[in-house]
Amino acid sequence: MKKAIFAGAAFAVAVLLGSLGAASALADEDCRTTMSEWQPREAAVAMAKEFGWDVRRVKVDDGCYEIKARDADGNEVEATLDPGTLALVKLEVEFRPGADPSRYVAGARAMGTAPARSATPPANGLFGDGAKPSVVVE
Repeated sequence: MKKAIFAGAAFAVAVLLGSLGAASALADEDCRTTMSEWQPREAAVAMAKEFGWDVRRVKVDDGCYEIKARDADGNEVEATLDPGTLALVKLEVEFRPGADPSRYVAGARAMGTAPARSATPPANGLFGDGAKPSVVVE
């Protein structure tokens, strides 16, 4: 009897942990920009080159541009960009031994203090002349 209760409790814990893992997988950094609004791939590569990265690969993953590159110091860089605005969604840098990460720390601080850019409404007829929608609650 005790074994059956223990097995049931273990199963419940496994289901709970599995569902938490699935929920965190759904909260990923997916980009939701429609393809008609995407910047060309060449614009993403040009932006990466402005950072001084030697671009090795550009692919689309979860609706985002994913760029794999190497920076001027030889560090491996993986950047995820929103294809519509080319805004940085995620940045991973694998620093080589003895590398100086200060360039990325300073950039992260500057990104945190920069004013947020507002997105323009899509030209799909829902917003008329491009004005932001208004809501009236009665």
